[in-house]
Amino acid sequence: MSETPDPEVVELASKVFDLARTGDAAALAAYLDAGVPANLTNDRGDTLVMLAAYHGHADAVTALLERGADADRANDRGQTPLAGAVFKGADAVIRALLAGGANPEAGTPSAVDTARMFGKTELLELFTTR
Repeated sequence: MSETPDPEVVELASKVFDLARTGDAAALAAYLDAGVPANLTNDRGDTLVMLAAYHGHADAVTALLERGADADRANDRGQTPLAGAVFKGADAVIRALLAGGANPEAGTPSAVDTARMFGKTELLELFTTR
């Protein structure tokens, strides 16, 4: 038996996911400080960190990680925020995730696998020297 979600809760979650996509770090921080779960996920298992990372918003990623978001939380397809940032070529996001404790070996494919796939040797070096 499934419960129908409260429309106000759905609306709030949609707004917070949009803030992650657009990179509004200050608003995201305020919502998390007010009690929104740091590891909130959408229907595909994407976290706020995943959305902020994939859309290239390093400041938003940092704000989320500072408030307890899991840097390595994979979505339903096994993808991590770090692998997504490698795929997108978002260097500032990659550095923010690494500073927040992201593991380059996590996920399928991992960030290491993704860097290899795209011949990003500078990232492979970065991952091994951290």
